[in-house]
Amino acid sequence: MIRVGVDVGGTFTDIVLERSGADSAVVVTKVPSTPHDQSEGVVAGILKVCSLAGVAPGEIDAVFHGTTVATNMVIERAGAKVGMITTRGFRDILHMARHKRPHNFSLQFDLPWQSKPLVRRRDRLVVTERIMPPDGSVAVPLDEDEVKAAAELFAKRGMDAVIVAFLFSFLNDAHEQRAKEIVTSILPDAFVCCSSEVVNTIREYERFSSTAMNAFIGPRTSAYLRNLEGRLRANGIDAMVRIMQSNGGISTIENSSALPIGLLLSGPAGGVIGGRWTGAHCGRDNVITIDIGGTSADISVIEGGELRIKNPRDTEVAGLPVLVPMIDIDAIGAGGGSIAYLDPGGAFRVGPRSAGAVPGPACYGKGGTEPTVTDAQVVLGRMDPEHFLGGDLSIDASLSAKAIEDAIAKPLGMTVEAAALGILKIVNNHMALAINANSVAKGIDPRQFTLMGFGGAGPLHSVSLAEAIHAKDVIAPLHPGITAATGLLVTDLQYEYTQSTVIVLDGASDEAFARVNAVRDELIARANRQLDADGVPAGQRRFRQIAECRYVGQGFELRAEIPDGPLTPASAAAVIDDFFNAHRQVYGHAFRDQSTEMVTLRIVATVAVDTLTLPKLDKGGRTDPEDAVMYRRRTVFDDGRALDTPRYARGKLLADDRVEGPALIIQHNSTTIVPPGYVATVLDYGDMLISRKKG
Repeated sequence: MIRVGVDVGGTFTDIVLERSGADSAVVVTKVPSTPHDQSEGVVAGILKVCSLAGVAPGEIDAVFHGTTVATNMVIERAGAKVGMITTRGFRDILHMARHKRPHNFSLQFDLPWQSKPLVRRRDRLVVTERIMPPDGSVAVPLDEDEVKAAAELFAKRGMDAVIVAFLFSFLNDAHEQRAKEIVTSILPDAFVCCSSEVVNTIREYERFSSTAMNAFIGPRTSAYLRNLEGRLRANGIDAMVRIMQSNGGISTIENSSALPIGLLLSGPAGGVIGGRWTGAHCGRDNVITIDIGGTSADISVIEGGELRIKNPRDTEVAGLPVLVPMIDIDAIGAGGGSIAYLDPGGAFRVGPRSAGAVPGPACYGKGGTEPTVTDAQVVLGRMDPEHFLGGDLSIDASLSAKAIEDAIAKPLGMTVEAAALGILKIVNNHMALAINANSVAKGIDPRQFTLMGFGGAGPLHSVSLAEAIHAKDVIAPLHPGITAATGLLVTDLQYEYTQSTVIVLDGASDEAFARVNAVRDELIARANRQLDADGVPAGQRRFRQIAECRYVGQGFELRAEIPDGPLTPASAAAVIDDFFNAHRQVYGHAFRDQSTEMVTLRIVATVAVDTLTLPKLDKGGRTDPEDAVMYRRRTVFDDGRALDTPRYARGKLLADDRVEGPALIIQHNSTTIVPPGYVATVLDYGDMLISRKKG
């Protein structure tokens, strides 16, 4: 069995290949990303890792892929031209939203749903129809002639995508489905979707907005996935292809093409999954992960070995609500390519603008002239030109020094080294504040957590960040630059199906339980139909039941687990207890004398995949092993001291070896800094635990 994980970042594309069996091996590599067409970099990386592993491309059994295609489209507002057909009288739901001001007392705040709408007002057309609560009865039949007229107008306007979003369609989707049939018959090449297919839940604004998002990214995302599949086939790679989802699961190309909204956190999710897997190897269940790449830093918290899923009120992308489950990840514009500059007022700033893959940092010699975080690391002697990406990518330290001198040092009257230290101090402070927002602000005490830094730049910043947030210690994974790609190989196949089913759980009647269980059975049946299509044996399927609950009258829900089997008075009591516990954890209090209301039923269908297997290292137990030392070189640390610092080849370190700082530990995909006063201990599988020296 040969499996490949591919994670596309803003600067580099990371690839890991696992060959299981008698000749088992794990091979990793990186190639530059190709922003104009990510599939080029993906295929180039797969062919390169195959060459390194001595594997023919046709021997690959499965490819797992994490992508930022969908996210970038939303951020750049470079998606499809979308038309909308909605219930008469509700044309402006997407404009009015919730009448909330993002910043109550700011005169300059932006409302992205108004300033940069996914669907222009002129392209939101209304038709006569009406479904009524609470049972989904038809009050006004659908006027099919109006739907046809709207579709014909969209055809004249050359719309790429059309959404059908009617009021209360989560109770009865018959009108939406019929309207979709009519639109598809007139616009056979358009991307057409219904709100009940994308988000089958209560709240019309969020449902409409999520459906618009799905259509906005749909045509280009599905085209990219088809193009990727075709390019793989053209290069002799006939493997099964699976795509990483925002919820931490993987899905098929077909499902991802129909519901691309599930890919909005595809890239960062793989890193969190890989961080959890690495933490388990290292005996750490409480981990704060930070994935620092070329353009961004993605932060998440793993508590007790469990991933955190965002509260529905917080699931948004580029300021727009997205009602799909997402791992709780915060992303900021801070990475190796983040550009340092002086703003018009003369203030020293770093990011969020990035040099990206092209032209990249100044040291790449590809035309970049602005100083970046990577250039600062080079100037301070923390990245050696001859070992950058194992020598695959040549860098010029003089270009880094010139960029920093011209843009920062001279204008501020500083030395180049002082300016470089300033760049790192600013970007580290940005990241530390973001970590605290994702941990301390949510009731997490970093002093009880291990900080795990990965991505190509993660181990260069980990110890500095751990000091800033007072983390317990630091882990540098075995392959830091490939951790997100590694996460793709330890992720389960996963689908989620939802249905708004409002019921007060306290003292619910038998009739109410029967109604919920009928919905449950239908959702499980839908999941089984999808898994049948995937060819998954029945014995490998697992179903998790989740009730999204709130107090009666409360505005938003929290997740609570439903025990296996139909909902009964006994299991409802367990749901209520789980909701109380979740409420106490999130808000600091819970009222057990108040009634609990279930709003949405969610079925999560999973299929466990074969997990990545790493060999244990041979035992060493040495301190500062000389045979692993490559050479020594001047390196400047955060306190400004320039020290003669040994470079260790990470591949020559054995289990239980200790490397005392100052030291740099070098490998192909990253460099790990061990500052003075710290010691790095190699663990069984090659991960390193970095902690303060005792005594």
